[in-house]
Amino acid sequence: MEPFSFDQLPEIVRQLFEKVERIEDLLLENQVPESGTSDLLTVKEAADYLKVSVQSVYAKVSRMEIPVSKPGKRLYFSQADLKKWVISSRRKTATELAAEAADKSKNFY
Repeated sequence: MEPFSFDQLPEIVRQLFEKVERIEDLLLENQVPESGTSDLLTVKEAADYLKVSVQSVYAKVSRMEIPVSKPGKRLYFSQADLKKWVISSRRKTATELAAEAADKSKNFY
């Protein structure tokens, strides 16, 4: 940085202020929003989130039915992964199945 005079000081302070504002904006854009809790859940928190018993969660883990991470001895669940798992496990209604069957039968012949 070049030496500056006292007369240049207001302009330099303004430039520094603008740079700090840009840095703050970039940091805020890249910041992960905190919902008050971590995305990682314990077994108890996962059971509460899924509205099932802790034993049910352990059973699903042992049958490899549910997404889980196990660094060491503890089990951790990503809330986002659990939400995707629940949504992907959705069963179709009788109406949806009938409509799907009708579409397939039209294309069969």
